[in-house]
Amino acid sequence: MAMTPTTLSADLCSLFWDFFKNNNGLREIKGAMNNRHIGAAAKIQKYLDQQNKIPLNIGITGESGSGKSSVVNAFIGLDNRDMRAAPTGCIETTMEVTPYAHPNYPNVTLWDLPGIGTTKFPADKYLKHVEFEKFDFFIIISETRFRENDVKLAKEIQKMEKKFYFVHSKIDNDLNAEEKSQRDFSVEKTLARIRENCVQGLQEQGVAATVFLVSSFDLHLHDFPLLQQTFERELPANKRDTLLLAVPNINLEIINRKKVAFQANLKYYAGLSAVGAAVPLPGLSGAVDLSLLVDVANIYAVGFGLDKPSLERLAATSDVPLSDLMAVIKSPLAAVEITSDLIVKMLTTFTITSLSMMAEEGLKYIPLLGIPVAAIISFTTTYKGLSMFLNTFTDDAQRVFNKALGLDTSV
Repeated sequence: MAMTPTTLSADLCSLFWDFFKNNNGLREIKGAMNNRHIGAAAKIQKYLDQQNKIPLNIGITGESGSGKSSVVNAFIGLDNRDMRAAPTGCIETTMEVTPYAHPNYPNVTLWDLPGIGTTKFPADKYLKHVEFEKFDFFIIISETRFRENDVKLAKEIQKMEKKFYFVHSKIDNDLNAEEKSQRDFSVEKTLARIRENCVQGLQEQGVAATVFLVSSFDLHLHDFPLLQQTFERELPANKRDTLLLAVPNINLEIINRKKVAFQANLKYYAGLSAVGAAVPLPGLSGAVDLSLLVDVANIYAVGFGLDKPSLERLAATSDVPLSDLMAVIKSPLAAVEITSDLIVKMLTTFTITSLSMMAEEGLKYIPLLGIPVAAIISFTTTYKGLSMFLNTFTDDAQRVFNKALGLDTSV
């Protein structure tokens, strides 16, 4: 949709003033603006970079051979055959605490922990051995009923006031076995029976907990979406978006929630652009705007799994050719290196945006009136431009998700 002067709406002007009146998180940047300091652009970039550095550490543990490594790989979107993946096998392959950083979000780390039954440490000593303090929560995995060691570990985690979640893995194996042996096989009834059996086993050992049934090969099925929502709900507020963005696109709801999370930050990015426009240094605003647009477009591409490496990993895990995934993508910003030249090329099709970026450079030199007007123009045009990028990335993410599952790719 082409931008017109009417898109620079009163609503966005109001949002601009509310942002600078109510937001206290940008005092350092506003100070740089007021002092007309040449380091304003650097401070803006520093503020932007800090938004993606909130750490999240997840401990994956359980009995040996329970499928811990497969869960790690599925969560970070790596095929088990990938050289960077956690090693998998039918015997215990994890003998030491091993970190696996998310390929897109290095601040998110999944820790593959030794199966408690393979160590010489009892449950209370085990947690100290793996340095439990650094974990935000634990996932305790079993491929059958949860055993005594699992329960002991859960109780120790509970004493230390950490969150834990029971996951019954390899549920696809259970379903396949039941389907072959049962005359009146039902997926729903089988899942309900397995869940009830696990919960009852835990209750008999003195633990009341929800059990999530998960297949590492099909995260979009069964209980993983519910598990992810539970993680998100119970995490501290400042870590919820960190988790949300790191989770694979397991359903359309996740994609839409990522869009909502990105939308919540639009006013901050636009506010940073306005700060640049309000500093009366030749060429600063245009440099800030382009740098900001490139950075945020890259954040969107990675967050939606539309950068080239993410698409390659999806092709490997879904067994859908990369060329087929890329064929449904429409945004020129997806699966490419996003540069200032590419952003400028896109914006030239939106006449009002290009004119506004030039106008704000001249307006800010007009005494009294020029700087506020230039800031408002920069705020509104950046907000609109990023909204456009966000909408196209969301649509492409939905099409790619559907293509990976062999569904209708029209959006």
